[in-house]
Amino acid sequence: MSDYIIIDAHLHLWEKQEGRVNGKPVFGVGDGRSDFGGEIRQMMPPYMTDDKNTVERLIANMNYACVGGCVVTQEYIDGNQDAYLLKAKTKYPDRIKICSLYEEKPDFSLEGFDGVKICAGRLADKDLKKLLPVFKKVEAAGKFISIDLADGDEQVEDMEYLIKECPDLRIAIGHFGMVTTSGWQKQIALAKNRNVYIESGGLTWLFHKEFYPYPSAIDAILEARDICGMEKLMWGSDYPRTMTDITYIMAVRFIAESVRLAEAEKRAFLGENAVRFYGFENMKPIEDSLNML
Repeated sequence: MSDYIIIDAHLHLWEKQEGRVNGKPVFGVGDGRSDFGGEIRQMMPPYMTDDKNTVERLIANMNYACVGGCVVTQEYIDGNQDAYLLKAKTKYPDRIKICSLYEEKPDFSLEGFDGVKICAGRLADKDLKKLLPVFKKVEAAGKFISIDLADGDEQVEDMEYLIKECPDLRIAIGHFGMVTTSGWQKQIALAKNRNVYIESGGLTWLFHKEFYPYPSAIDAILEARDICGMEKLMWGSDYPRTMTDITYIMAVRFIAESVRLAEAEKRAFLGENAVRFYGFENMKPIEDSLNML
């Protein structure tokens, strides 16, 4: 895979997990597990024994999988990681783009960040039209919005309004439109707009029951291509949660080794589109590591 430019458009980092789900706390309990609102879940690979999902571990995984750059998004279930992400970017400024977390407050952060993450499906008020001032502020700053919408087409009409009102704002819609839910194609169709793209963070999670090499996920990529064009689709891993059952390199390989995607489509999906959307500069392929196997 050393001749591909690969960008991960959707992953997570935290130094300490202090999130909430349905009003209940989410926190690490050791061996990569977390108390998820009263239920113990494997949140990370078990070798992350100290509950820290660090940038150093991420970069090691990226180097091995030949991933040159990444975009760190956020989630309410991890808690606000703005401070840690600023430190992480200072350490690896050429490898990562970072999003601050919008928390339904007027004082969300922009300084030092490349974009803003909105967990739209988890908002207390899911009427996205009310977020027009937020979208306008991000647009004026020349940054991007990474947004995970509610399942299906529930918020698609609101997004159409915001896209029309903010034509110069770059918007990345996450989780491949929640592809396993009814109406996902309407989320994908939003990418027919000039500055709207789709990223596939969590694709292996959504097709987890099928497991590697995820033939139905390839079906979904091809269907999305036919809706909005391959030039609007970006690969994402949703690291580290999806790495509880597969390795990071497997999340790349099921795309790179697919015989159903043309070579140009693989290159566009794995990195070239993300380089253009996020503005990665001087990005080059990473050489394969010699493997003991």
